[in-house]
Amino acid sequence: MDVAIVGIGLHPFGRYEGKSALEMGADAVRAALADAAVEWKDIGTAFAGSMEITNPEAVVGLLGLTGMPARAVLNGCATGATSLAMAANAVASGEHDLAIAIGLDKHPRGAFAADPSVAGLPGWYGEAGLFLTTHFFGMKINRYMHDHGISDRTLARAAAKAFRNGAANPNAWRRKPIPEDQILGSQILNYPLTQYMYCAPDEGAAAAIVCRADQARKYTDTPVYIRASALRSRRLGAFELLTPSLPVDSVPSPTVDASQAAYEQAGLGPEDVDIAQLQDTDAGSEIIHMAENGFCEDGEQEKLLAEGATEIGGRIPVNTDGGLLANGEPVGASGLRQIYELVTQLRGRAGDRQVPGDPRVGYAQLYGSPGTAGVTILSR
Repeated sequence: MDVAIVGIGLHPFGRYEGKSALEMGADAVRAALADAAVEWKDIGTAFAGSMEITNPEAVVGLLGLTGMPARAVLNGCATGATSLAMAANAVASGEHDLAIAIGLDKHPRGAFAADPSVAGLPGWYGEAGLFLTTHFFGMKINRYMHDHGISDRTLARAAAKAFRNGAANPNAWRRKPIPEDQILGSQILNYPLTQYMYCAPDEGAAAAIVCRADQARKYTDTPVYIRASALRSRRLGAFELLTPSLPVDSVPSPTVDASQAAYEQAGLGPEDVDIAQLQDTDAGSEIIHMAENGFCEDGEQEKLLAEGATEIGGRIPVNTDGGLLANGEPVGASGLRQIYELVTQLRGRAGDRQVPGDPRVGYAQLYGSPGTAGVTILSR
């Protein structure tokens, strides 16, 4: 059974003192309900994802206790894709007519501070840029740049694009463009990545309501259809968090596996995609993921970014809302933020950042350490 997205909601990402993640999640749900013109009591089941909140399904308590089955979801940075896939499956199986995927998080400040109680490391370890995940991303792109002829300037171009796109997005956290030279000249955190090439943790929420495709126009004049949803974990030997010395191409990454599976499900290829949302935890990740998702060959990113191919008016616009770099990453909500942007673009409602040419196919990809990937393909 085919499934459609009929309602989307977003609590803008940023910092909201005195407001809980659950409250943000409830606001995102209310926005999605209004978008689909349905009431909370109409929703059959909910899947709520969060990294910080151990019982994110408790958001239903702020919306009204209906007795619905509500489930908590956590799959690293791939949580959003996972919760959407589970909601879609609940509808496709015939178990429910309407389901909702919710993402919410409220992370503390300090992207590079190691919490000794969690990691068993002293505070200076993170302050020196040695926190494990940021170190991993630095090593990974450093090797990729060496192997495929990617320059520091290309990393800066990817980051500068994100901040320009964020400046055109009223929901973005970072809404000030940053020039390439300033990005290159900022403090190096984990070589070759500088301060403005990393995203930061923050706060926010997003939600998406799904229904059977043949019922979609009961709720909206602009349904967006889920053509594919694929999740894959890493294979033994794939380049991952704890083995950065292994060759990048020794075994396909989980992103490659998820991407290929999604294209096969959708009956589409990279050439059919009009707009892409790619995991850009750092500028280097966006560069690598362009190739892993089939939008170019390894090393072609240097030329493509120089030509503006990934800009809003380019051949394959990437992260039109500013991505993680401009929006930050509340982990549970991040993947559904991608879906919110794609649906907004496919409906033609993105305002100053609208992709020209009547886009019809959108693509979202997530990568969660140490090796889980999710890919969703949408179409009008």
